[in-house]
Amino acid sequence: MKILGISGSPRKRGNTEILLRQALEAATEAGASVELLRAADYRIKPCEGCWGCQETGHCHIDDDMQPIYVKMLEASGIIFATPVYWFGMTGLLKVLIDRTNALAFPESRLQDKVGGVIVVAGRTAATLTSAQFYVYFSANHMLPGDYVHGYADRKGGIRRDKHAMKAASELGRQVVLLIKKGFEFPREYDVPIYRYVARKYDMPISLGDLK
Repeated sequence: MKILGISGSPRKRGNTEILLRQALEAATEAGASVELLRAADYRIKPCEGCWGCQETGHCHIDDDMQPIYVKMLEASGIIFATPVYWFGMTGLLKVLIDRTNALAFPESRLQDKVGGVIVVAGRTAATLTSAQFYVYFSANHMLPGDYVHGYADRKGGIRRDKHAMKAASELGRQVVLLIKKGFEFPREYDVPIYRYVARKYDMPISLGDLK
């Protein structure tokens, strides 16, 4: 069992990474192997919206996202962590997530993996930011674990948020327990419902495709 922690913060050892490491440490204690991945350490180009992956199941862009695909597919659980930048996740993490569109074809290849969320805010938008991830989990048929919200206004200040520190540990442990308990989507639903309906009933997804 492997838990992959993905940090969207541009800061090494900052508040977001502190909480993520706390979660991964607890996951290790619960019996999982873990890996921390910093989006800032990788050269990831934005998605081009070409939809080539819809036909091939692979992204044609040859950059550092390719090994990240492998890590995500090998993991049984993925914990995303980000600070709040302009009321949402960082651009670094959004670009990475956009590129995972290739993992949705020909079927949802992140299906049945457990997802967790860690968000660090100065004051506002933690809930708004974490909600974005739960739409992502739903579309990929992942089992959502809980979320952790931490609050800090300077590097290292998150350690003063004792609740967030404890919650991060519990999230790491929870993700492992959810994996051990077992979860599986019905095989019939191997893609999101909007694509399933288009396939089953031969209906266009986009209004622009209507004749």
